[in-house]
Amino acid sequence: MPHPGGVPNLSQAEWSRIPATEIRASAAVDFTAIIALSNCSGGLVRFEGSLSTDPAMVLTNGHCLDEGFLSPGTVMVNRPVFRSLRLLRSDGKASLGSLRAARVIYATMTKTDMALYGLQETYDDIEKNYGVRALTLSSRHPVAGRQITIPSGYWKKIYQCSIDRFVHELREDKWTWSDSILYKQPGCATIGGTSGSPIIDTETYEVIGVNNTGNDTGGRCTMNNPCEVDEDGNVTVTRKASYGQEVYWIYGCLNSRNELQLDKPGCQLPSGR
Repeated sequence: MPHPGGVPNLSQAEWSRIPATEIRASAAVDFTAIIALSNCSGGLVRFEGSLSTDPAMVLTNGHCLDEGFLSPGTVMVNRPVFRSLRLLRSDGKASLGSLRAARVIYATMTKTDMALYGLQETYDDIEKNYGVRALTLSSRHPVAGRQITIPSGYWKKIYQCSIDRFVHELREDKWTWSDSILYKQPGCATIGGTSGSPIIDTETYEVIGVNNTGNDTGGRCTMNNPCEVDEDGNVTVTRKASYGQEVYWIYGCLNSRNELQLDKPGCQLPSGR
């Protein structure tokens, strides 16, 4: 999880010079609906009940916001923003165009590391203009052993592996995340800039999480060196381990109109209160 400024902010010209992963004809997942931010990656997503006329959404990490890292316990809700987001072509070799974030629907770095941008464009707008349909956020807990694909819009690179297991608590510097997703290596040795990439179940093509960090040098619970903490408080460090965070919790915090309601009974996302 690089410090703000730890990953270069790429201009359109700089980004266009990065070579893309070659997509095999048999590949189950490509760069469709994948987003490049100036400092991170993301995905164009929808809820299971989203309407085509709804404002579209982009999923990334809470630590990828222009505003910088959010303090533990802090949430951002319905914050007006203006941010340009590049929508990749399915082969990743070029941008189809720029989408415009109008607000942060929800963002936090507590329990999970996620941010949902609400766009000016609707799903209909994007499909008509670019021929792209959004990825669906899964409402179910991910399953260990499932094959996953992690497409990074920033690096135009695709990672493939499976879910190894779930970590009770993952601690990095002053942040703590719950039930984190550990990737089974090799295949998903993610790096800075891949933050915010959607974790896609290769079989269902649903987004089951969001990529966010990895242990770079074997450090213990420090920045860029997260550690695992089990139910008994035992700490484990695995150098070069990479992790993602879960996003299905958001479904327990939506009202009947698919609007965020953090005081809804059963909502498990931090409310910042």
